[in-house]
This record gives sequence, C-alpha cells and structure tokens, in this order.
Amino acid sequence: MTPEQLADVLDRHHLWLRGLAGGQRANLALGDLEGADLARSDLRRAQLTGARLRGCRLAGADLSGADLFGADLARADVRGADLGGSVLRGARMRSADFTGANLEGADLREGKLRIAEGKGAEAKGAEAAPRLAAPSRGKAADLTGAVLHRANLTGANLANAVLQNADLSDALLIGANLTGARLNGANLAGARVAGAVFHDADLIGVCIADCDLEAADLTDVRLTKALDTLGLELQRKIFDHERWVESGGRRGARADLDGADLLRVDLRGVDLSAASLRGACLRQSALSRVRLVMADLSGADLEEANLIGANLAGANLSYARLIGADLTRCQLGPAEILDPASGKPTGRSWATSLLGADLRAAQLCDTRLVAANLAEANLEEADLDGADLTNAKLPRSHAAAARALVARPFAPVS
Repeated sequence: MTPEQLADVLDRHHLWLRGLAGGQRANLALGDLEGADLARSDLRRAQLTGARLRGCRLAGADLSGADLFGADLARADVRGADLGGSVLRGARMRSADFTGANLEGADLREGKLRIAEGKGAEAKGAEAAPRLAAPSRGKAADLTGAVLHRANLTGANLANAVLQNADLSDALLIGANLTGARLNGANLAGARVAGAVFHDADLIGVCIADCDLEAADLTDVRLTKALDTLGLELQRKIFDHERWVESGGRRGARADLDGADLLRVDLRGVDLSAASLRGACLRQSALSRVRLVMADLSGADLEEANLIGANLAGANLSYARLIGADLTRCQLGPAEILDPASGKPTGRSWATSLLGADLRAAQLCDTRLVAANLAEANLEEADLDGADLTNAKLPRSHAAAARALVARPFAPVS
C-alpha cells in the first residue's frame, strides 16, 4: 500500500467515525504496513486482522475497539496508545513498546487466522488476493520481551499468552485473566495484580519486588526452583564449574551434570560453558543469558525452556528435546577454538550440533545458526524469522524455506 492509498483509507475512516458521507470503515486486513508512521492516528474500530505492522509507529494512536486478530506488531512503538477493548488474539507483539498504553479489557487469548484462496474486496485493477476464513483458537498472543511498563491491562484477557522476559513493571493487571500464561523471566516489580487470575501460569524466574500477590489467584502456578534450593551436591558442582571456567581450568572442576534434574531451575546468567549435561532435564527452566559454549546437551530435555539471548556456540544439542523452547537471539553459531596453553585463537572453530533435535514450535527469531548442523532436526512450526542460517546444514524438508530466510536482513545477536 502506497502512502497515498493509506492516507485515503484513513481519511475515509475519519468520515465513517463521524457518520459523514463518503465515509468507510478502514479495512486493512492482511495489509503490509511495516514501518508505517501511524502515530496519533484515529483507528478506532478499524479492521486490521492479520495486518503486518512490524516496526510501525503507533505511539499515541487510538486503536480502541480495533480488530487486530493475528496482527504482527513485533518491535512496534505503541507507547501511550489506546487499545482498550481491542482484539489482539494470536497477535505477535515481540519486543514491542507498550509503555503507558491502555489495554483495558483487551482480548489477548489464543487465536489463529485461516487464509483461504480467492478474491478479497473488489477494487479497480486488484489482483486475486487471499481472503480470511473464520478465525479459530490455536496460536497464543506473543508478547515476549515486550515493554508494558505502566501499561493498563485491567480486565485484559491474557489466557495462555506468552509474556516471557516482558517488562510489566508498575503495570495495572487488576482483574486480568493470566490463566496458563507464560511469564518466565518477566518483570512484575510494582505491578498491581489484585483480583488477577494466574491459575496454572508459569512464574519461573519472575521478579515480584513490591508486587503484592496476596489478592491474586495463584492456584497451581509454576514457580522457580532457585539454585540454593537444589541439593548441596548440585550446588557444589555448579559453583566449582564457574570457578573452573573463570580460572581457565586451574581451580574448581568441570561439571558433570549428566541426567541431572534441573526442572524449572533459575540459571539465568550462569556460566556452564563446556559442562556435561547429557540427558539432563531442563524443562521450563529460566536460562536467558546463560553461557553454554561447547557444552554437551545431547539428549537433554529443554522443552519450553527460556533461552533468550543465551550463548550456545559450539554446543552439542544432538537429539535434544527443544519443543516450544525460546531461542530468540541465541548464539548457535560456531565456537572459536583457543590454544589451551596461550589462550589465543587457533583459527579453527567448532560448529553447533542440532542433529536430530526436536525443535517443533521453537522460537528461533534473530538467532545465529551459522554453520549449525540441523540435519534430521524437526522444525515443524518453528519460527525462524530473521535467523541467520548461512552455511547451516538443513533438513531437506526445510532447505528451500531456510534459503529464503537467509536472504532477509539479519539482526545481530546483542
């Protein structure tokens, strides 16, 4: 859509809102508006189902009552916008900034668009376009890494929403429905949650400083196991391993954690480089920013683990279980091999192995997979948006799609 066409749609929408002649409700369903400047626009009750709004400027916009079912708002600037009563089911809002936004009564439940072939709205010179069939349940609203500082989410329906590493500090969540929501690594400091329902929610690694959870429903919530709650032997192994890494092998000892039960453990920021974790259980663990360079995780269970920003360069993840794991911005490229005596680079590297790994529904957005071995890996429904797959060895069924992804601009790992 050209800027002129968009301006015409907005003008007609303003007339429609005022009940004037020539007005027409804005229908931007499935429209590609990536990067558009819609700051302070009046888009009340607009039809934006499935629209691509990545990186859009929507600060101060009025989107109250708008239909954003399945829309892509990743990295959008939505500061101070009004989304009260809007439909955001199944929407993608990764790393979007909703600081001070109003999402009171917004619907952020699961949802999945079904696209049917055929002709959409008739327009002069229009080509055959896809059309929307009835939306259905299926895909959770994704607010991973989103900034919701001071956002008003009073009465919002966030059932099963993904809020991993989201900033909800000082947010209003009064009466919100967070049943089954994934808040692994989120910041709830100062949030007001009276009457909020967290039934069966994932609160692993959540910061709850100055957040009074007493009046919230915490039935069957999944909580973190902190390091100091593990057995003394496990604690000692991890402590000795970090000393071993820091000293270049002169003190401490390399950790042997094969088969260890680390279910839902908070290991954020821990350095387990070169550790042996074969067959270990790390399901639903908080592992963001962890260092696992050249670690052996072959056969490990990392289902639904939060590995955002982790460094797994040169790691062995052969036949690991990574279903639903979040590997956004992970370093899964080759590890540089250093000379053991001098510590200087040898000019050689060790590729990461994901041979036969189960990556169904895993998040690999903006992940560095240079030269990684993904042969026999199961990538069904995995999200590889922005992943760097240069020279990666891919399963045949995904090779063509992956080549297309390689051509996209890559956001480097920070």
